[in-house]
Amino acid sequence: MLLACVQTGVHFAEVRRNVESVSDLIDQVSEQGVELAVFPECVLTGYGYDSREEALAVAPTIDSPEIDQLVQKCGEKKLAITFGTLLRTTRDDGADELHNSALLIDGAAPTGPQIIGRYNKVHLPHLGVDRFVDRGEACDQVFEITTGCRVGLGICYDSSFPEPMRALGLAGADVIALGTNWPVAAFRTAEIVPPARSMENHLFFVAANRIGNERNFDYCGLSSICGPDGVELARAPDDSPIILTADIQLEAARNKRIERTVGKHVIDRFADRQPNLYSRLSQSDS
Repeated sequence: MLLACVQTGVHFAEVRRNVESVSDLIDQVSEQGVELAVFPECVLTGYGYDSREEALAVAPTIDSPEIDQLVQKCGEKKLAITFGTLLRTTRDDGADELHNSALLIDGAAPTGPQIIGRYNKVHLPHLGVDRFVDRGEACDQVFEITTGCRVGLGICYDSSFPEPMRALGLAGADVIALGTNWPVAAFRTAEIVPPARSMENHLFFVAANRIGNERNFDYCGLSSICGPDGVELARAPDDSPIILTADIQLEAARNKRIERTVGKHVIDRFADRQPNLYSRLSQSDS
């Protein structure tokens, strides 16, 4: 399966303009034969909001015409994509919820192009719009696209914690698709975390970072695609626009048993765990 990681800029608070940019990029990856493309965090809305009210005024709903435009575009190209956006939801009591979300569209679904997965960010740093959004409630859902690839979704700061990434691996993810907004100050995260998480879970890990400047924050790029055992398959060298691609074999992520020396050096990333000894992992310090 051909996998793409799209490193691109974002127009702050201009959803329609960002939808057009993403649509153009969908055309580009489709021409390359890509089957799954990963876009950055908040690529439709921008990230650097100074209040909840400001963000709510921009955030689309999941059934908005702008998001439906991307669903139909993926259908035309028979392509699956994940992308980040703020999402506004109105509860039964009339109150608004606001989430930093990642959506997964399957444009080749047998019943027509559709959103098959949504993830609401769980780990919220004191930064940008994450200071004002509602926290997600689950981080271990995996969604299967028509190609048979099982995709786990995460967003930016989620990857700084090994637990949610391991939960996605245990849930059967072949690929963890991580949209990010890593600023320049977080460049070491961009360098270290993707290969570490792919190695720990013996799967494919895509980190699609944004670029450019937004409200006094510069974003570092350095997007990457890593394979099982943390092997870098593609890496953006800087903060320039780029589409990274990698031809991957899903079976490589599904076989957790690694025999490095026949009969003498064998490890299994999951079978060798001792979860009965990890009770502290479910305890909170707060």
